[in-house]
Amino acid sequence: MSDVLKALGDILEERKGASADSSYVASLYHKGLNKILEKVGEEATETILAAKDAERSGENSDVIYETADLWFHTLVALAQLGERPEAVINELARRFNMSGLEEKASRTEK
Repeated sequence: MSDVLKALGDILEERKGASADSSYVASLYHKGLNKILEKVGEEATETILAAKDAERSGENSDVIYETADLWFHTLVALAQLGERPEAVINELARRFNMSGLEEKASRTEK
């Protein structure tokens, strides 16, 4: 799994130098962070709606598709800010062996 995220991180970084008309990601970078975040919000809403539909129908393919879009656009936002997917993987790894309650409490102490 991390190989996919590393490869995606490499592609996202590569697209930063591309012209806006050469790729979708390059066009997002050229439009700036606000446009990228708008897409994150749009994909989050679509993921929520797909999850609600999946709960009723028992069919998860749409929620998986929308979650992939959400993750992708979130990774574009992180790349715009100079971060790679590995930073998120490292943060998730840091949280192993820590209860969710402990993790939440550690955020409020900062």
